Amino acid sequence: MTFNLKSTEDKIARYTMRKNLYITALLFISGSSVLWAQEKDKNKEKEEEGIGTEVVNVVKPYTPTISDANKIQETPSLNDSITTTRKNIEYNIFSVPVASTFTPAKGKATGLKKAAKERLYNSYLSLGLGNYNTAMLDFYTSRDFSRDESLDIMLNHHSSQGGIDNVVLDDKFFNTSLEAYYRKRDRYMSWGLNGGFQHQIYNWYGLPEGVYSDAAIGSIDEKQSYYTGFIGGNLEFEESYFTGGEVYYRRFWDAYSSGENRAVLKPKFQFPVGEELVSLDVAVDYVGGSFDRIYGNANTDINYSNLFAGVKPSIQIVSDGLTLNLGASIVYNQDLENSDGDFFFYPNVDVSYDIVDEFVTAYGGVDGSLQQNSYYQFAQENPYVSPTLNIMPTDQQYNAFAGIKGRFLPNVGYNLKGSYIVENNKYMYKSNSIYTGQDSQIVNNEGYAYGNSFGMVYDDITTISVYGEVNADINRNFSLGANAEFIDYSTDNEEEAWNLPTIKGTLFADYKYGKWSAGAHLFYVGERHDRIDSPILLDPETVSLDGYFDINANIGYDITNQWSAFIRANNIANNQYNRLVFYPVQGFQILAGAAYKFDL
Repeated sequence: MTFNLKSTEDKIARYTMRKNLYITALLFISGSSVLWAQEKDKNKEKEEEGIGTEVVNVVKPYTPTISDANKIQETPSLNDSITTTRKNIEYNIFSVPVASTFTPAKGKATGLKKAAKERLYNSYLSLGLGNYNTAMLDFYTSRDFSRDESLDIMLNHHSSQGGIDNVVLDDKFFNTSLEAYYRKRDRYMSWGLNGGFQHQIYNWYGLPEGVYSDAAIGSIDEKQSYYTGFIGGNLEFEESYFTGGEVYYRRFWDAYSSGENRAVLKPKFQFPVGEELVSLDVAVDYVGGSFDRIYGNANTDINYSNLFAGVKPSIQIVSDGLTLNLGASIVYNQDLENSDGDFFFYPNVDVSYDIVDEFVTAYGGVDGSLQQNSYYQFAQENPYVSPTLNIMPTDQQYNAFAGIKGRFLPNVGYNLKGSYIVENNKYMYKSNSIYTGQDSQIVNNEGYAYGNSFGMVYDDITTISVYGEVNADINRNFSLGANAEFIDYSTDNEEEAWNLPTIKGTLFADYKYGKWSAGAHLFYVGERHDRIDSPILLDPETVSLDGYFDINANIGYDITNQWSAFIRANNIANNQYNRLVFYPVQGFQILAGAAYKFDL
């Protein structure tokens, strides 16, 4: 059947048919989006061309239904006598007032409390007095002229008027020193100068018992005085092959016309070799002095003069927990007094490896050195030596060592070390003989010639030692530790390693709480041996000195920021042991004092 759309009825039929087509297209839009786009484009083209005349073939006649009609959307009005009117309801709340004490607090950020900054003073003075008429003084001051320039001055004094039981000679001592240090720092260089003076008085009070009469004892002048003056300087460079060095001169003399000069020059260099730095230390060391006599003859003096000149190249290699130091020393020693010289070569090698980082580190090495001995060194170690010494250097051929160190716990450290040392001309202190001549007359009647002083003997000695230590920081205020060393000596010529202990040990603890501080130190020195030799008055014999414990403690209290008080106790066990043969020490000692900090 064919319709012509030019008439009005045809237009209605065409409109109805197009509506059906749109409904059909909407049903299939989800399955054919491409088809929809193409159809849309075609319709758009037709709309742009305008409405024209078309011929549509309908295969089924149009049958209108009620669903095609538009429904009237109308809300019916209600007019029912049963419907009641809406009543207004009033609500009354029965409220009872309740008292409330809640007050909201304003928020505040929590912060860390800063400790009050401690004021630093540039000067310090400490005074103390104790039994045995002991006096102690320490003074220190530091003056900053600018950021890079300062001067430090130190004064120390320690003396006692003696009073040891059963000692018939004067046993007082006196030790006073004054030292100053000046520092200056520039952009590429820093340097310093230091100098000082020291005065010491000791007495040879270690007299053998039952040997001399009261008249002979009364004639002994047992006093010895030591004097030391020194001056030195140091220099450091940055970004230079010459990294710095030091120079030092010391004059040492005593009340018996003995004198000694010591001069040291030590420049240091550093050169790059590939990716590593090679250090080169140069040392020139001179010692020369004289004594007015040998121990047994007043007509023969002693002169000594030794000059060292040496170089020590070294390089350090660090890689993956391994630290290796490789070096060697070449030293030339000229005995100027005897016109004799010789070269010495020493290895300087050590290595360490972190097996477990910070907890287990293994280390070992071998080194050696030519050690310059001096009268000043011996007098500081043993002030009761006689001014009749033979001074010569010690050749430490090598010191081979190996050990392990680290931590048991984060706050507990340990170190265990074994050593094997070979030395030529190692010095030892040995008691001087009560010397008499063939006519039974005392050849040397000075205050040190009554068997109450010590001389020097030298021997080739091999030393084997085992050393161990443990340190623990219990907390920030409490620490303690202990160490011990077991030593075995093998001598070539002497019967014993005179006055050298075979066991040494130390136990210490330090505690601080608030304004209080305290500490305790216990040390042990094992058995030693000495030789008493006199052809007439005493039979030659080897004596053994018993080992001894010495317990020391101290306590302090900060009264104010500037004032503090302290008490120190030494030899608390009151063990009047012999540190050297015929030389008993003071018994229980206590000293109390105060310290003051201030600005000068």
